[in-house]
Amino acid sequence: MLLSVTRAALLLALSATPLFAQHAATAPASDATELIRLENAWTTGLVHRDRALFDKLLGPKFVYTENDKLMRRDAVLNDVATSTDTVTAARNEGMEVHQFSPTTAAVTGWLIVQGRSAGKRFTHRYRFTDTWLKSEAGWKIVAAQDYLAPK
Repeated sequence: MLLSVTRAALLLALSATPLFAQHAATAPASDATELIRLENAWTTGLVHRDRALFDKLLGPKFVYTENDKLMRRDAVLNDVATSTDTVTAARNEGMEVHQFSPTTAAVTGWLIVQGRSAGKRFTHRYRFTDTWLKSEAGWKIVAAQDYLAPK
């Protein structure tokens, strides 16, 4: 399935769907709060096909895997702009921030995406792990992995 259906129609006002309990496992409050905010921006970006947002969030060597597929930054940005799938709602659940250093963190959680593909409605639930690096420019996502949970 194209990234637009998963996280890019994202990767991204927040979605009208309420967020569930989310917390930081080991990150300082300010970093954890910012990473959760960025993850939620990703869901809003999916709904709005916000290529500019993804261009800002994705690190220069960003890589994305979904099940057995691998996409690099340019392909993800292209998919955001050209996908024929429509994401009508996206939200994160159960996010945890795992900070490994002042400049490296992973966020895990569930991404729930609803929309239409080829005229049919879908609801997908993805287990995700996103890896973030912090620089003077702020946090950038450098790798993302999604697994489409079976129904």
